[in-house]
Amino acid sequence: MLRGALPLHAKVIKPAEEAEKTVRTDRLRARIAFLSDTLCQGRATGSTGSSEAAMWIVRMFRQQGLRPLGGSYVRHFITPTGVTGRNIIGMLPSNSTIPSASYVIVMAHYDGLGVLGDRLYPGADSNASGVAAMIQMAEMFSVMRKFRQIYRKNILFVALDAKGLNMHGAQDLWNCIESGSLVNPSTGEPIRPDMISSVVNIEQIGSTLSPIRDTRPDYLIMLGRESMPSFTQDDLAACNLRYGTGLDLGFDYYGSKDFTRLFYRKVSEQRFFVEHGIPAVMFTSGITLNNNKTYDTVDTLDLDILRKRIILIFHYLERLA
Repeated sequence: MLRGALPLHAKVIKPAEEAEKTVRTDRLRARIAFLSDTLCQGRATGSTGSSEAAMWIVRMFRQQGLRPLGGSYVRHFITPTGVTGRNIIGMLPSNSTIPSASYVIVMAHYDGLGVLGDRLYPGADSNASGVAAMIQMAEMFSVMRKFRQIYRKNILFVALDAKGLNMHGAQDLWNCIESGSLVNPSTGEPIRPDMISSVVNIEQIGSTLSPIRDTRPDYLIMLGRESMPSFTQDDLAACNLRYGTGLDLGFDYYGSKDFTRLFYRKVSEQRFFVEHGIPAVMFTSGITLNNNKTYDTVDTLDLDILRKRIILIFHYLERLA
């Protein structure tokens, strides 16, 4: 045998397969169940339950090796109603030989309706599913880096607060970037708007109750594809084929131009980046009859399909990074 050659029986470890192995339905269930548990009280901005959820997200970010900005993962802000909100931000630095001045933002809001009267609104799909997906993708990137996979861009993972208060968490995130108050912990340089190459927003991604086509529950909707550079606009479909996820893909909101425009440009948090000309996409499995209901629980979600969606979005993000 030549020196340095692998024995014939040796198994070649494929990093992507190792990353995908971390996407387990039991772990997804546990994470979504925690965020939608009575302890988190529906995660209304400013509530005790919101604090529990925020600290849990901080622990998850730390566990996945994300770096805090300015010494803390938490960025406080005051909403117009006087309630204090918290965005949770962690960074996975570029590991190319030359420090990167380019960023991809991956974000998902974690707040919910909370407790109204004596009724708890768990918010499992809206949007504990998106937060769990984002955390899982951070874990997958961490695994890939252990195998020395090179990423040319820094990735900011952001759990946004105050979606229910006129998306003030997303507004504050943009304000921080515009003012230069977010600083790269590796270089000490402010993160400016012109450094943001793309934004990915994950908004309610765990259900199969609103399929694009009646016969296909294994689907995923991506809005904003046209905002990306033309040579990348087929990347999601290419990843869907290459990595065997085989999902039914939709690139508008159920064929409606008006609803596509509404969800992409008005009522979802990528809006603040879209308004400033930054390429942004939104992933969702659509609105269902469980939205804003007391029975939006983890048991209503399809975790096997959520697993496939996470794997597909992760590989799409790899192309952005």
